[in-house]
Amino acid sequence: MTVKVATTPRSSYSSTGRYTGFDGQYINGTWRPGRHGSILADTDPYSGETLAEIQQANKDDLDEAYSSAASAQIAWAAATPMTRAAVMFRSAQIIEERHDEIVDWIIRESGSTKAKAELEWQFVYSVTLEAASFPHRMRGDILPLDEAGKESRVYRSPLGVIGVISPWNFPMYLSHRSVAPALALGNAVVLKPAEDTPITGGLLIAKVYEEAGLPPGLLNVVIGPIEEIGDAFSLHPIPRLISFTGSTRVGRHIGQLAISGPRIKRVALELGGNAPCVILDDADLDQAVRATVIGRFLHQGQICMSTNRIIVDAKIHDEFVDRFVAHVKTLKYGDPKNSDVSLGPVINQKQLKAHLAHIASARAEGATQLLGGDPQGQVLPPHVFVGVRNEMTVAREEMFGPIAPILKANGEAEALRMANDTEFGLSSAVFTRDRERGVQFALKVEAGMTHVNDHSVDDTSTGPFGGEKNSGLGRFGGDWIIHEFTREHWITVRHEPAVYPF
Repeated sequence: MTVKVATTPRSSYSSTGRYTGFDGQYINGTWRPGRHGSILADTDPYSGETLAEIQQANKDDLDEAYSSAASAQIAWAAATPMTRAAVMFRSAQIIEERHDEIVDWIIRESGSTKAKAELEWQFVYSVTLEAASFPHRMRGDILPLDEAGKESRVYRSPLGVIGVISPWNFPMYLSHRSVAPALALGNAVVLKPAEDTPITGGLLIAKVYEEAGLPPGLLNVVIGPIEEIGDAFSLHPIPRLISFTGSTRVGRHIGQLAISGPRIKRVALELGGNAPCVILDDADLDQAVRATVIGRFLHQGQICMSTNRIIVDAKIHDEFVDRFVAHVKTLKYGDPKNSDVSLGPVINQKQLKAHLAHIASARAEGATQLLGGDPQGQVLPPHVFVGVRNEMTVAREEMFGPIAPILKANGEAEALRMANDTEFGLSSAVFTRDRERGVQFALKVEAGMTHVNDHSVDDTSTGPFGGEKNSGLGRFGGDWIIHEFTREHWITVRHEPAVYPF
């Protein structure tokens, strides 16, 4: 069967105008309302404006999405590498052409500042181009074999259907870093975006691929109540892998569902973080301060890789704190649509209440607050605490907001012990003028990623992104995601008759 890539726009978008029609589901190449009977109001977290009202999906919609994906995937897996690569290249072109439209949606729906939205757009564009190379990088192998007349081969093929569950903080990127590789490698996808960001996390991506000519059924987006399709999404027998990005608590639950359903399936889990940023006694403080401010406050700290604990050597602690506070005071917060604003709103009232509880606990447990302020709507001013100990709640839990705890360490050994004293192990950073000292320190950090003389919020489409301990399983990016989203099939071929013992 030949896969045909569409070359003309369909009715749900205009190749020249802005995308419209974000009011339902995208299933089997069709835009239609969900059948649950409820409406999800998608709002701007800064202004409260309703951006879309989405008719939500039920279990029947979910089943149709998975069934459509399974049917379409067979021909897609058999398509030539160039056919799949062409769709990816066209998608990258559309993402570039619609740069302003995409950035605007990211700002309005997720409360991103202009700088963060531009960064997310760059990540989305980059991962699409990287995925375009994947169809020609799916390699098998011929293995050496100590047996005459017999051949040992390893074939690599797509998994089949992949279910993707994505969060609201980097919604388009954290969806697309799974969607793009999965499609490029010959899989089909059912995507469930977060309820706070259904457009940038899902429907906007579907529009791009529809315009790029992706055959119907290969990408499906379902948006529905958690109590209706949440567990059903992971328990469904069709997907072979569930890719989830989110909290450790939910990720643990999804992992349990993946092995308890009718078919055991693989999981790729990118979970919570508690990134330490260690400032050693010989660090360049100007560089360390600026990088740490970015690492903590970019996107209001709502990033799994955000610097959650700033660990500073006692010899330079006071000077670092003075410079850090002075720099944070220069940050403007408010309407993220203004280009000079560095901090916008947190995503919702639930998150805001959690941040206020963490601030209260820091005060109650003896930390000293140097900066802060009352929330203005959902905009929380940056907060800075010193005198923080590693056992305090503000240091042990993931601060998914604009709260910066600073800890004092008596030397490098104690700084390392403090950095590793956490259940998490996603990202980390260390600052020192001696780069090799930094590398040796980094190798002892129990994390999937450590960045020397840079902030902890670092990601590329070619690196092995992922965590240790309770920060997840698997790796995203480059050759690592190729292995995650494909399977090896070992086949032996006997060319000469064997001599058997009986």
